[in-house]
Amino acid sequence: MITRKRLATGACALLVALTAALLPTSAAADEPAKESPKVELVLDVSGSMRAKDIDGKSRMSAAKQAFNEVLDAVPEEVRLGIRTLGADYPGNDRKRGCKDTRQLYPVGPLDRTEAKTAVATLAPTGWTPIGPALTEAAKDLGEDGATKRIVLITDGEDTCGVDPCQIAREIAAKGIHLVIDTLGLVPDAKTRQQLTCIAEATGGTYTSVHRTEDLSRRVRQLVDRAADPVVTPVATEGTGQCADAPQLKPGLYTDRETFGEHRWYKVDLLPGQELRASVSVSADRAVNNDYGVLLRAVTRSGREIARGSEAGDGRTDVISTGLRYPKPEIEDADEDGDGKPAAETVCLQVSNSFSAPPAVKTTPGMPIELAVDIVDGPAGASDVASFGLGRGWWLLGALVLAGFLAGLIWGWLSRWRVAVWRTH
Repeated sequence: MITRKRLATGACALLVALTAALLPTSAAADEPAKESPKVELVLDVSGSMRAKDIDGKSRMSAAKQAFNEVLDAVPEEVRLGIRTLGADYPGNDRKRGCKDTRQLYPVGPLDRTEAKTAVATLAPTGWTPIGPALTEAAKDLGEDGATKRIVLITDGEDTCGVDPCQIAREIAAKGIHLVIDTLGLVPDAKTRQQLTCIAEATGGTYTSVHRTEDLSRRVRQLVDRAADPVVTPVATEGTGQCADAPQLKPGLYTDRETFGEHRWYKVDLLPGQELRASVSVSADRAVNNDYGVLLRAVTRSGREIARGSEAGDGRTDVISTGLRYPKPEIEDADEDGDGKPAAETVCLQVSNSFSAPPAVKTTPGMPIELAVDIVDGPAGASDVASFGLGRGWWLLGALVLAGFLAGLIWGWLSRWRVAVWRTH
């Protein structure tokens, strides 16, 4: 009997191996090989990076620590390179200083030890030629069909008189699908404005950074995003009420929201589908302590069906929250004229409770990024969402029942201990 079981197991394993070997081959024959995504990290190594205002250490030290953490987490399929600006020329000749950009590590398969060693040798030195660095970084990435991303980390605006925002527009106009994301280390208003313009010109994102942890986390997110199929955020504009809100399909959307504002969007959801939505609000300027973001899913009649919220206290760069709403299957659901189940319109409300000091401008509004996805709903009771635990009722009932049973057991044990004590 044991021998027969072993033979059957071996035969099944052989069949699975043969099937797995054949299927990918046929699929690969039909689909062209996909090129690996490319990312180049562009780091400012100018003299101002000596300032010690990030977690009590210099901006350069914070950047090196973040780079080491990022290099450890780079996905295997990503071809990564590193370019510096202001790393070599310490003098006052502006013409020479504005040419001070070089590729520290070539774009290609990553040797983590070699890349970390190269970063460790950097020391704050010279000028801030952002424009020339972006031009050269675009050349480093090439013009092939791979997805391409530049992540620019700097603590100041360009000091060479060249408008880097215009250079970003020219790069975008080439149609090479290159996105530039910018991160400002403790930025002032001019730096924030310039970096925001660079990012928006190519469909990228801007983030202000005041902590090492935030820098490391954000760069990792951007590198991971490059490893996935490129999703260019679609600009949209929420409204003050659901009735005239824009209709959204699954995708990534950007908008701007003023302090304390509510914005509405709409999504259609069929029975048996699940809505998954998340929102991130970027505090791209100084804000007061005590803030929060709220994402609500509401019916047309105003009944809340799901919500997600997050609050904080202290300096932040991005605050995010999300929600899930599974719409159950209905056997006798109403159908529209096409013979399909009628869709439910779900209203999404994005709110924030940010406030700013009097000296801070509140316009334009803060950037928000809204992700919407619709997937098949849970097929079985094993999925927590199918029980409605996200709404709290089943969880509350389970806690009440557990407390009741625990009370009974504790009471029985107490009586038993008293009886034993009286006996002895």
